[in-house]
Amino acid sequence: MVFPPYVGMGGKIAHYSFIIFCGFVFIFLIAPILVIIPLSFNAEPYFTFTEGMIALEPEAYSTRWYADIAKNPQWAFSAANSIIVAICSTFLATLLGTLAALGLSQSHMPYKSAVMGVLISPMIVPLIISAAGMFFFYSNIGLAQTLPGLILAHAVLGTPFVVITVTATLTGFDHSLTRASQSLGADSRKTFFKIQMPLILPGVISGALFAFITSFDEVVIVFFLAGFEQRTIPRQMWAGIREQISPTILAVATILVVVSILLLTTVEFLRRRSEKLRGISPS
Repeated sequence: MVFPPYVGMGGKIAHYSFIIFCGFVFIFLIAPILVIIPLSFNAEPYFTFTEGMIALEPEAYSTRWYADIAKNPQWAFSAANSIIVAICSTFLATLLGTLAALGLSQSHMPYKSAVMGVLISPMIVPLIISAAGMFFFYSNIGLAQTLPGLILAHAVLGTPFVVITVTATLTGFDHSLTRASQSLGADSRKTFFKIQMPLILPGVISGALFAFITSFDEVVIVFFLAGFEQRTIPRQMWAGIREQISPTILAVATILVVVSILLLTTVEFLRRRSEKLRGISPS
């Protein structure tokens, strides 16, 4: 790295010290994830590194726990529930969050701060309180321990992420494009799909991915609202740790980590694309 002429030895030492410190923080945060991945290939039913694994012996490693995911009907059932709930709740959260963000972007929208606070409150209120409130409310209307109730609850948790990402995308939106479209005879529907939607689409997809990850990893809401028939992957992992410890849990955790990395990579790609579409230099 080339430093400016005015940077002395103290500044260089501070710079490299900061980089080393950030590296240690990164390792501290990611170390638990890095430990899970090799343990998921353990040939023995243990949660620790065996002598063969440390010695890198091929026979000490196996994919038996990944095969067990497909063979075990409980994991397949939980995976199907997680996918159904995540997809449906993501669709609802994306629809509601996008509409809310479009409304908040209007200059004549009254009480914007109050409305925004209400919309993002599921991110602020402790999850255990939200789960308890949803349990009592959904029990009164007959949605507790049902798949639709779980979908609605996860949609509530995912909507704030969509609102925030779409609102951030609309911050640099040129509303003169909308007025120009309407002045040329386009109605509101055509203006939205032809002008607004292409520009805010990266933000919408980013919010949808965040909502999907939130739903797929959620376990507290599932404890309160789901019965056995609505068991999801995180709930199955929790049950596996308490009832029957098996490295299959580590294999599932590794798959979830890989999926999360792919989704977050997609989010970052869409964020950069959104900045380019709005004429902002990618940061």
